[in-house]
Amino acid sequence: MTQFALDRKFMAIPIKYNVRNLKLRKGLTIMTALGIALTVTTAIFLMALIAGLNRAFVSSGSPLNVLVLRKGSESELTGGFDASLFPTLKTLPGIGKDSHGEPMASGEWNVVIVLPRKDGTGEVNVTVRGMMPDGLEMRQLPDKPGGPPKVKLVAGRWFEPGQREVVVSKSIRERFSHANIGDTMQFGKGPWKVVGVFDAGGSAYESEIWGDVNQMASDFDRQGGFSSAYLRATDPIAADALTKRVADDQRLKLDGMLETDYYAKQTSSGTPIKVIGFVVAIIMAVGSIFAAMNTMYAAVAYRGREIATLRVMGFSRPSILTSFVLESLILALLGAFVGILLMLPFDGMQTGTSNAVTFSEVVFALRITPQVAIYAVIFALVMGFVGGLAPAWHAARQNILNALRG
Repeated sequence: MTQFALDRKFMAIPIKYNVRNLKLRKGLTIMTALGIALTVTTAIFLMALIAGLNRAFVSSGSPLNVLVLRKGSESELTGGFDASLFPTLKTLPGIGKDSHGEPMASGEWNVVIVLPRKDGTGEVNVTVRGMMPDGLEMRQLPDKPGGPPKVKLVAGRWFEPGQREVVVSKSIRERFSHANIGDTMQFGKGPWKVVGVFDAGGSAYESEIWGDVNQMASDFDRQGGFSSAYLRATDPIAADALTKRVADDQRLKLDGMLETDYYAKQTSSGTPIKVIGFVVAIIMAVGSIFAAMNTMYAAVAYRGREIATLRVMGFSRPSILTSFVLESLILALLGAFVGILLMLPFDGMQTGTSNAVTFSEVVFALRITPQVAIYAVIFALVMGFVGGLAPAWHAARQNILNALRG
């Protein structure tokens, strides 16, 4: 075989050839790209939901906060223990000091109430958390020196201990009735005045209302105990050690866990979304694959003589197969680009789902992260490759003489 023949055998068909053919078949190209784009938008929507839900839980809490529950309990709603154990908890080594020089610890109660949506679409379970002053203080502290606070007050003031006052998250204020500063909420045994609004940075705290733990216990007849306690460790190593001390202390019969681990486990609330999303994405992907396959088969039939001419010119079958697969991938990339553009306006849109652990609504925002966009492009490329492989193989295997006569 001559050097010229070898060069022809391994020479790739220029990409501009594929681009030209896609332009010539504008209608079919646009329809196929839109089909892929719609599939990509569905995939992005579902991945953005999951990313937002994960961020709401994974970013919640602090690695320095240790959550204490009754042994065997998996949630704050079922983790009640006697208040007489709280003074012993505060004496454990590794607990940091609050602004008054005392061990930073907070006994708390979690209850679920029903609030009407602001848009009138119904009522939803919402978590109300009663806490001690140290509970407020530890949630405003950054995870590391110089870092941003986990929670910050954006309007009004914090509730006063011993008063029937609550502060609500920005999300609660935006989604529910009677949640503005100065409004009165009715739950428990009477009215509660809204005195402040806080920003929890998209964490699970965005779905909560906070008030004084003693007032909360009195309203719900739960005096003499706490559903949970929070301890603020001096550093991450002390936090890990503190969880073990809580569990090993025979006087307590309680369990300790990092607050971040507790919220990470609650990502199971997104399992139904993941399952439904996976099924829907697969069904739509199959449809898009057939659309891409149909487009490429039509291209092969339309360009039979052209393909035969390329073979006569010396281009090999692998070159032709590669060229047609590449054309299908370009089509898929176009669809992915359009799909991402269509979904960008929805980035940050808030929604909610039921938390299987707390039985209340957890609010989160759609997050179209760079990772979501990369996965969407990969998803589209897989569709393009699978949809274009069979037509490309058919094009490469065509009989030259028959194609030229046709």
